[in-house]
Amino acid sequence: MVHTAEEIENAKAMVATLLDQEQKLQFTKFTSQDALALGLNILDKVKADYGNRPIAVDITVNGLILFRHAMDSASPDNEAWIRRKSNSVNRFHHSSFWLGHTLIVKNKSLEQASFISEVDYATHGGCFPLIIKNVGMVGTITVTGLKQHVRKERSRKKRL
Repeated sequence: MVHTAEEIENAKAMVATLLDQEQKLQFTKFTSQDALALGLNILDKVKADYGNRPIAVDITVNGLILFRHAMDSASPDNEAWIRRKSNSVNRFHHSSFWLGHTLIVKNKSLEQASFISEVDYATHGGCFPLIIKNVGMVGTITVTGLKQHVRKERSRKKRL
């Protein structure tokens, strides 16, 4: 991995922004009904902004899938991306977008930095930690099928 000084500085700024979002975007509670409402909200927003993109949405809490939907024309690749992105968030307890930018700051690949394979982990945006205030991370919210910068915006949670 070779990144320019400008890319590294931009990544540092993004890491700070993402950490701030993770602190601010926390739930006080999260139920299966909250998962359903959030999942449907994400789908409605994507449909309104992008039409029938081949996306998939997954909301998992404590290993239990509370919401999952794949749009028409989604493929098994979406499932693989959900798995890899969720693995990253579950391992590092930060968003998959944070992980990718942290690696740019370190100027290393995932394998160089953590001795793990991109076969099982993804450093692309699209998965955000589901955090309960005063409890910690309890799950993940994942969207696949959009460009990284779009997923980051769509995956962010609303305060309940």
